[in-house]
Amino acid sequence: MSTFEGIPTAAFRFYAELEENNNREWWLEHKRTYDVEVREPLTALLSELEPQFGPAKIFRPNRDVRFSQDKSPYKTAQGAFAATQEGVGYYVQISADGLLIGGGYHSHTPAQLARFRAAVDAPDSGLELQGIVDSIATAGFAIEGEKLKTVPRGFDKDHPRAELLKHKSLSAGVEVGQPDWLSTPAAKDEIAARWEVLRPLVEWVSEHAAP
Repeated sequence: MSTFEGIPTAAFRFYAELEENNNREWWLEHKRTYDVEVREPLTALLSELEPQFGPAKIFRPNRDVRFSQDKSPYKTAQGAFAATQEGVGYYVQISADGLLIGGGYHSHTPAQLARFRAAVDAPDSGLELQGIVDSIATAGFAIEGEKLKTVPRGFDKDHPRAELLKHKSLSAGVEVGQPDWLSTPAAKDEIAARWEVLRPLVEWVSEHAAP
């Protein structure tokens, strides 16, 4: 395994060009660029972060176009997910816009959603989550996830944590763009520091609303 030296600027240029040439011929012609400038640095990064955050999966670059009107064959971003449990963990993504760092939980079953809402409703665990979310937002992360438009049935519409109850999934992300450190080995520590900000959210979900 090679040592992580940073995410090269060529990785972001690759995705800018892919957005203009999203076809199989262009991809095959530039696949070595993808392998060398995108996949290999990301693989090295995730390997070095594994002791702290666990193993990560790099997503396939191909889009699933079976049920989509958009038939462009390739994703215009490369994502990877370090899962602590199914659908729960830490996320990183490379695209033409730069680097995105996130975490939380993205999948849910009815049983998981019921546990999540019960934990949000309960004073101790609910107040703990509210504090975590407020802290993450103060650190510059956008609070995201699939949400209902109204408070779910069975809960007071004036519930003190009404906005959290609306969530069907809960995650946070920050777009850092292409700072100077991104193309250097220091990127590992910068990404790790942001994932650590998200650790309380990941651990709260793991404890109170596991899949």
